[in-house]
Amino acid sequence: MIKCIIIEDEPLAQDVIKSHLERSGRLLLKGVYRNALEAKEALEKEEVDLIFLDIQLPGMTGLEFLRSLHNPPLVVFTTSYPEYALESYEFNVIDYLLKPVSYERFSKTINKIIDGNIFKTSVYPLKPVFRDHIFIRSNSKFFRIGFSEILYIEGMKDYLKIHTLEHVIVTHQTMAEMEGILPPDQFIRIHKSYIVAVAHIKAVFGNSVDMDRILLPIGLNYKERIMNFVAGKSSGL
Repeated sequence: MIKCIIIEDEPLAQDVIKSHLERSGRLLLKGVYRNALEAKEALEKEEVDLIFLDIQLPGMTGLEFLRSLHNPPLVVFTTSYPEYALESYEFNVIDYLLKPVSYERFSKTINKIIDGNIFKTSVYPLKPVFRDHIFIRSNSKFFRIGFSEILYIEGMKDYLKIHTLEHVIVTHQTMAEMEGILPPDQFIRIHKSYIVAVAHIKAVFGNSVDMDRILLPIGLNYKERIMNFVAGKSSGL
């Protein structure tokens, strides 16, 4: 049977999902967690196939939580905020349920998971869907940015400047969060404040990386990584 957990800080919302799961009888509930930290510890100890995940969580949002996982299970988002729907599709999301979640709507999701063969007989989650882009939120808009368009990313505390071929987009996000999104075979971190696109590196020399006439510094802690990359030994964030 498909094993699932609930990550939700509101007791009433927890009870609703638990009730729907019991009524359905088609998934095995392995735990209920109030925040991302508790859930992350649980995922390290137990294999889980599916998460019912609230987006607004204390300490770390559901989106931030997913970005922190290297190989997350499949996800059904539960939230009171429809504006997060577009951003959520960065991830391998099965469905997006708006609270209060009715049993009829919940049943459609369960049918999609089981009758639609989202999980095969091995009951292991599918590999993440291949993406060639991300959606970045800036000034209440979501911008679709292809990985091939990105030159480099500049970190400024809790904000990022994403330098593309045509413009610069500022977004409220951290470098660590961005590292969890970008494909490691296409991007490499060269400094605590810089991630660069491998395809746009023109030269590496001294303590600098030439990004088509834009020189970026190589941080001391990243020097060995860059040298290994140049030598063809390894690459990636």
